Amino acid sequence: MTFSGVTFAHALNDSGIMLGRNLRHTLRNPSTLFGSLLVPIILILVFVYILGGAFSAGGQYVDYIGPGGLVLTMGYSVASTAVGVANDMSEGIIARFRTMAISRAAVLTGHVVGSVIRTVVCVALVIGVLLLMGFSPEAGFAEWLGVAGLVVLMAFGTAWLTVAFGLAAKTVEGASFATFPLVFLPFISSAFAPTGSMPAGVRWFTDNQPFTPIIETLRGLLIGTPVGNNGILAVIWCLVMALGGYLWARALFRRDPAA
Repeated sequence: MTFSGVTFAHALNDSGIMLGRNLRHTLRNPSTLFGSLLVPIILILVFVYILGGAFSAGGQYVDYIGPGGLVLTMGYSVASTAVGVANDMSEGIIARFRTMAISRAAVLTGHVVGSVIRTVVCVALVIGVLLLMGFSPEAGFAEWLGVAGLVVLMAFGTAWLTVAFGLAAKTVEGASFATFPLVFLPFISSAFAPTGSMPAGVRWFTDNQPFTPIIETLRGLLIGTPVGNNGILAVIWCLVMALGGYLWARALFRRDPAA
């Protein structure tokens, strides 16, 4: 079996090498992981301990905000991927990889899988912080398995998007700005307040944007609120982001660098 002139086994090996490179960069620059954690944790603390009294979400506010905090963490975590890809582009690393006898898919796959791993680690650490704050999930083993699956699926989808953002950006700063929707949209979702309390126009947007069904599905799995059709919508949105990001990133990676 071949993949772009390279056997599948070689492509898999190349992907492992690119993943190792990506993870070594993370270990050498722990500030990237720290930055992905610091802002979401600060925001969770502010909303729970300072602004929480102004919201009426039923039960403990930390239980309500917990799932939204996880999605917010994922947004901040994958944002660094676009910066990493753009940095490789600006330094000519991607151009060099294009001329080497390695699978082109491996170069992007290393960034995506590395991003997923960093995101899962960040989410696990934020869950620990939430538990220390009094978060009391009712999830059993099956529900936690569903949470893990949805976290990985969303991380995978948004990672492909951020890889495409990084390839499309003209500068590293531009790549950082391109990921703004991923960190902003959770704020205008059901992450911090029920959509029923919002004005009609805002409610329509929050109910129909990608992150609300993902948050509501996580909320249902973790604290037992109704999921309804949010579970299906969450999976669909994650797959749409993954497929759209993959096709866009592949097209950008294959284009003539001089174009």
